[in-house]
Amino acid sequence: MYESSDLMITLIKDNYSVLQALGAFGIHLGFGDKTVSETCEMNGVDTYTFLAVVNYTINGYMNFEDDEQISVPTLLHYLKASHTYYLDFQLPFIRRELQESINEKDPLGLLILKFYDEYAQEIKRHMKYEEKTLFPYVESLLDGQPISNYDIETFSKHHEQTDQKLRELKLMIIKYLPNDTHRNNQLTATLYDIYNNEEWLRQHAEVEDRIFTPAIKRLERLTRQDDVSKNISSMVFKGGPDATEALSDREREVIIGVVQGLQNKEIADSLCISVNTVITHRRNIARKLQIHSPAGLTIYAIVNGLVDISSVKL
Repeated sequence: MYESSDLMITLIKDNYSVLQALGAFGIHLGFGDKTVSETCEMNGVDTYTFLAVVNYTINGYMNFEDDEQISVPTLLHYLKASHTYYLDFQLPFIRRELQESINEKDPLGLLILKFYDEYAQEIKRHMKYEEKTLFPYVESLLDGQPISNYDIETFSKHHEQTDQKLRELKLMIIKYLPNDTHRNNQLTATLYDIYNNEEWLRQHAEVEDRIFTPAIKRLERLTRQDDVSKNISSMVFKGGPDATEALSDREREVIIGVVQGLQNKEIADSLCISVNTVITHRRNIARKLQIHSPAGLTIYAIVNGLVDISSVKL
């Protein structure tokens, strides 16, 4: 398990695949002997989330079901940058390698190239779906205005694996390896890159499934809780946002008495006023706040700090 106090260079020396993660997080090389936390802070990256991804992809550590420290914005940046790297660089790079490795006059070589293009289109379709649907949804959650008719469960059900064609492509290349030494070396190097990218894609999908998805589920729960709070506040403040200010000190004291479960006579005795005056105050309170029940007044009193929730019998 790597920690924030470890040197960043140690992570790379232990496992060079961390290099791809660095680029996706926006961490630039040239960090010298800085620790993980120092390097992350220098590049504006959440250290905890960076280590969560690294420890998962390298060591298989996973315990993120209700991890409050995971930064969704950091994960979102990581996934977006990973897509850009793969679509704009890695896929075209491997195609160029393939094109240089095969004999274009050989029908089997052209078939392999065609097969790769179909695979690349499938990957693009998969990632573009996430960019057009999933990522905007997550951004709407972060903004507190979630897009309706979509949730992370919908994404999970349709999060298909896209490595079947890649496995078939590898087998075709292995069986195709030409006798020509130069082309053989080129194609072997290309095959090595394809294997590396297969591993990268697997890790990418698992980070989405094991870290990103649980984090979004938690964000959805928090958003639903916020919606409930807003509904309560809406109910409480039906008289307008300045309703609290419109109440007199005596009316607030009457509300406290109601919340404490006192009868009108008991409130009158405690405030040294008549029962009729208490009734008048309660009528004015109901008119100003548009709240007519003791339960509603209790919520109002708690939300506005007139009473402490620990003192209320629920």
